[in-house]
Parts: sequence; C-alpha cells; structure tokens
Amino acid sequence: MSEPIFRAENVSKAYAGHIAIENISVAVPEGSIFGLLGPNGAGKTTFIRIINQITGPDTGSLWFGNERLEQKHLEHIGYLPEERGLYKKMKVGEQALYLCQLKGLSKRDALTRLKYWFEKFEIQGWWNKKVEELSKGMAQKVQFIVTVLHEPKLLILDEPFSGFDPINTNLIKSEILELKKKGTTIIFSTHNMGSVEELCDHIALINNSRVILEGEVSEVRNRFRTQTYNVDFKGSMMEFSASLGTYGELLEHGPEADHMDATVRLVNGATTNQLLGNIMRTVEVRGFHEVIPSMNDIFIEAVQRYNKEIAAV
Repeated sequence: MSEPIFRAENVSKAYAGHIAIENISVAVPEGSIFGLLGPNGAGKTTFIRIINQITGPDTGSLWFGNERLEQKHLEHIGYLPEERGLYKKMKVGEQALYLCQLKGLSKRDALTRLKYWFEKFEIQGWWNKKVEELSKGMAQKVQFIVTVLHEPKLLILDEPFSGFDPINTNLIKSEILELKKKGTTIIFSTHNMGSVEELCDHIALINNSRVILEGEVSEVRNRFRTQTYNVDFKGSMMEFSASLGTYGELLEHGPEADHMDATVRLVNGATTNQLLGNIMRTVEVRGFHEVIPSMNDIFIEAVQRYNKEIAAV
C-alpha cells in the first residue's frame, strides 16, 4: 500500500457539549480514491472542515505527508463542498478567474487553464453569463473546474454528483478517474454506494462521530461475505430443495420455469464442493456463483451492528 498523503490520529471535535467526531484515525494512501462514508449527521462534514482548516480539532493530530498539517498545505488541497458557493451576480468567467487567482495562479496561467477546461466541459459559451443564469448542474461544473484547476495533490469532493443528470455524472466520474491516473489523491464523501464501488480503493465509515469500519474496498467486502451462493439450474425446485440436505439453507428462489434460480447459504461448515455434489445429483446446474455483498448492504449492516452494540451497553 502507498504511503499516506494524509492521516489523522485520534482527532476529536465537540460543539457546545455535542460530540461531532471522536478519536477519528484514518490514513489516506497517496494516489488513491478514499471514500468517506456515513449517515447524515455522522461527522463527515466536520472532519472535512478540519482537514481544510476551516475549524480546528480539540484533540488529536493531522499530517500532510510527513509534516504536521498547516496553513501552507492548503495550496496543495482542492475542496468542493456540498453547499455550492458561487456569487450569483458575477459573470461566470470573471468569478472563475478570481477564484483561481486566490489559489495562487497568475492571471495568464488561470486564463489558459480555464479555456482548456471550459472547452472540455463544453461551457465556453457561458463565460460572460451571470452565475444566476446557470442551471444547478452547470454551476457545479464551474465549481468542479475551479476546484481542480490548480492541480492539487489532495482533492476533497463532498457529494460531487448532487444535482447532475446521468450524462454529466459520468463526465465527472471520468474526470475523477483521470485525475487519479495523473497522481491526485481524492477523498470522496458520498451517500451513493454505487459510486463507491465504481471509484473507491479504500473507505472509512463514520457513524455517531466514530470510525466503525475502514479498509480496502475489496478487503471490506470479503470481511462481510456470508457464504451465500446463487444457483441457476434446470429441474424441480422441490428436488433442488431436498438436495441441499445438511449442507445448504434455501434463502429464496424464482418462480417455477424452464430455468430456475435460487439463493442458498452454506451451513454446518459445508464446502461448495459438498453442496454442489448433492445438487448435481438431482438437477442440472447451469450456473453457480458467490453473492458478494454490495457496499450498500455493508453500509447498512455495519451501521446496524454498531447501533445494536451501543444500545446493549
């Protein structure tokens, strides 16, 4: 695994008696897409604001590479907040240029890069329009451009697909993957578990202000495997069910048809070979594959497990 470009160690923050985050420790590998997940109110936004030094932690330490995170590192960080913040009365080009210069770019470099991105996103015709004339999706395109224009080492995207139609969502996904290919590290905060499976290498799940699950996406999915399999077969469902014996438990099945499908779970320490051996003696197996839990299933189960543990204390 790559060295972390950013890490937090035991970071906590409270507001007027309310604990926003508690003992958060994460490490974001360089060149990765790191999913920051959690229900509403879990503490994700507070943590992101601390990374961006909008607010400070009460306890704990934050590191950018091998240095303590300081104000000077902000020039290497790009942040697209969930709450969009363009000035409605300003012209699009004027505002984009202003925001890029705030990031340290010269006017000449900013204009060159903006021209490239505006043409790439096919919004060059909006340069002299006022922001208030833009659709929500169009305004988000402008903010995305401004966020990545200074080529940050660490890019933080908070719900970047909110308000986008499927075509523009795919456009932004492609750009995120292209940025990763060029070496940018991305912290990606979202509720969309499908996007997590498509984009993320690592995840941290925050619930009730704490990290309750962290790891590589493939490793996390393996951790939540349930020994469940889908079987596509030809034959009688009654005979199929009886063939499971003490090796498998029938969870669900489709309607009676020429081709049947069923979902079964291994029980009593049985192996797939034992289960298949029994099944193939009674029906014709056409397909057999393991059902790996989706990130959405894992998200729900991890939160439910944690809430039950807290309730039991």
